[in-house]
Amino acid sequence: MIGLLRRDLALAIRAGGGFGLGLAFFLIVVVLVPFGVGPDGQLLSAIAPGILWLGALLACLLSLDRIFALDYEDGSLDLLATSPLPLESIVLTKALAHWVTTGVPLVLMAPVLGIMLNLPGPAYGALVLSLALGTPALSLIGAFGAALTVGLKRGGLLLSLLVLPMYIPTLIFGAQAVASAANGQTLATPLMMIAGITLACIALLPFAAAAALRVNLR
Repeated sequence: MIGLLRRDLALAIRAGGGFGLGLAFFLIVVVLVPFGVGPDGQLLSAIAPGILWLGALLACLLSLDRIFALDYEDGSLDLLATSPLPLESIVLTKALAHWVTTGVPLVLMAPVLGIMLNLPGPAYGALVLSLALGTPALSLIGAFGAALTVGLKRGGLLLSLLVLPMYIPTLIFGAQAVASAANGQTLATPLMMIAGITLACIALLPFAAAAALRVNLR
């Protein structure tokens, strides 16, 4: 499993499919928002939680189709499916590799971009914590969607349509946690909801994705 994780991390960094692309897209979204809504500091401060979470969500979406597509194209996925390793563990490892190369950089970059949107000081900790709890769920949901669409022509568009509705609960509670911290309110409830969503994804989605892969590889 460790060898598979190292391989996926090396491929993602070398191919530029996660790390650089996600960060660049996140930066572009945040930079363009002030041009669209104006330089009003109060307005930017009010919409910053939602914009930052939405930007992180869309940045995660960019590289989802690469989770299984490259392995499918070169035949590695067939070898992995017939290896002694459980297919559920392989799915979980690939989702972890996607989170490390895409989710973690977004978590680290978000506070820097929050300054550009005039995010209130108390909200920075909530932003980092909510993203750290929520982005693993985005990677796992994306792995499930990628398993459903692996091998399909133009599967990237279908993948986006499949996973975006499933991303909505994480987006709502993530933005709510940051907004609550910015307004001096308690953020325990939205953070607990995000953690619950992530734990449910860890418990259920590797099995669902593995089942989808078995069907698509027949």
